[in-house]
Amino acid sequence: MICVGTRGSALALVQAGWVAAALERSGLEAELVTIATAGDRGRDVGDKARWTSALEEALLRGEIDVAVHSAKDVPGELADGTVIVAIPERRDPRDALCGCTDLDSLPPGARVGTSSIRRAAQIHALRDDLEVTELRGNVDTRLRKLGAGEVDALVLALAGLARLGRADAVGGVLAELVPAPGQGALIVQARAGDERARAINDPIAERCVLAERALARALNAGCATPLGAIAAPAPDGDLMLRAWLGLPDGSHWIEDEFTAPADLVGAAMAKRLLAAGAGELLVRAAEMASV
Repeated sequence: MICVGTRGSALALVQAGWVAAALERSGLEAELVTIATAGDRGRDVGDKARWTSALEEALLRGEIDVAVHSAKDVPGELADGTVIVAIPERRDPRDALCGCTDLDSLPPGARVGTSSIRRAAQIHALRDDLEVTELRGNVDTRLRKLGAGEVDALVLALAGLARLGRADAVGGVLAELVPAPGQGALIVQARAGDERARAINDPIAERCVLAERALARALNAGCATPLGAIAAPAPDGDLMLRAWLGLPDGSHWIEDEFTAPADLVGAAMAKRLLAAGAGELLVRAAEMASV
């Protein structure tokens, strides 16, 4: 038996259920164990760690054998004694627009709802005449707020909507936005030395997500950093990495695309961004986020 730890949100349970089913198809018995995190309790603790630390603690205590996370929520540094044992096949990492087909169809002053600083920054950069409104809650809550007219459009992860069976809510795909590092992917975390879940690893997803994480880690980027990064396979085994880094208000940004070996491309992209002025943007973004 392998105990699969998860948060209790609807999306987290669906994701962990998929992992448990995949483990069972590989020949392992699996059961879900639900654990409340600081983020679920509304506590703002340690940036991304608010979504993962309780699961990591349960993992180290032996209460669960693996923890399932949305890859975009996992901090750059894992708890000592734990490893990423698998990154299963990735779903579409792009952002979805609900309520209309594209940003161009929205009139000046239209309200676009999102809880993501990255999405807000990129929308401001594309359309500084739109009003980006902070909108929180689970997917169903946000869609109800859209239906009630609190916003004119809503941006959510395409993968999350698909996993929840709400693809019907997608009005269009925002290919012009660079997704968050790891978006659309899951991370399965285990104690070091426990390789049982390795059977559900997808090598392509693993290479791409680890490269995106390497970039975020090199820039010391967290939840409050307007950073987008998406990697894709390139010829000869290399990866193409596209990155976007800007200020929360979209007034300044850097965008770059670079191809290199998978184990080098994240750090190489960080150096390119820093050479183009990313250091100053990171400082200013942190100042703006703290106000």
